[in-house]
Amino acid sequence: MVKSRAQICSGLARNARGSEIAEFAMILPLFFMILIGIFWFGQAFRIYGTITHAAREGARAAVAPACATCTTNDPSANAFNVIQNALLAAHLDPTQLQRPTVLPPVCSCAIGSPTGLNCTTPVSCDAGESKICVQGVTRAGATANETNVELSSPGAGGAGECGVSVSFQYPYKFWLPFSSIGGQTINLRAQAQMRAETQ
Repeated sequence: MVKSRAQICSGLARNARGSEIAEFAMILPLFFMILIGIFWFGQAFRIYGTITHAAREGARAAVAPACATCTTNDPSANAFNVIQNALLAAHLDPTQLQRPTVLPPVCSCAIGSPTGLNCTTPVSCDAGESKICVQGVTRAGATANETNVELSSPGAGGAGECGVSVSFQYPYKFWLPFSSIGGQTINLRAQAQMRAETQ
């Protein structure tokens, strides 16, 4: 029995459709994982942008008084309040904030001295806040004073500016099935420095 040209073409089309479905079934899981990866990396990038913005606003609040007529001014509390509000506005949980595991290497500010990066130990975090690290604030009892840290050293070619450094980290759980990084917590770190203005 001789097959007509239409029957041969119809059989080839059926075979081609079957192979296309099989190829699509093989590619679909990979395509799905790429889409999930794009989503979770996008979420990480969004959170990183939010915490970086929050750190910058926190550093700005630490160097500027909350109000001109306030009798008490706590730079660390000002920084934490602003960071907390920025995270809440972005629907992030401020209770997840953590101090950085490694302190940023900033030195005490001594205007006119070329100490720069020659200081042996970095300035410690202010003990007034447990969730964020504010460097450049010292505490005498309940009173917090802005003592400043060196942002750019004249000995290293900088302008000799002093200010405050604010840093923290925020945990992010990355989920990607069938991969080694799926379900791991990554600490996204944010740090900002702001120059102290003399008023």
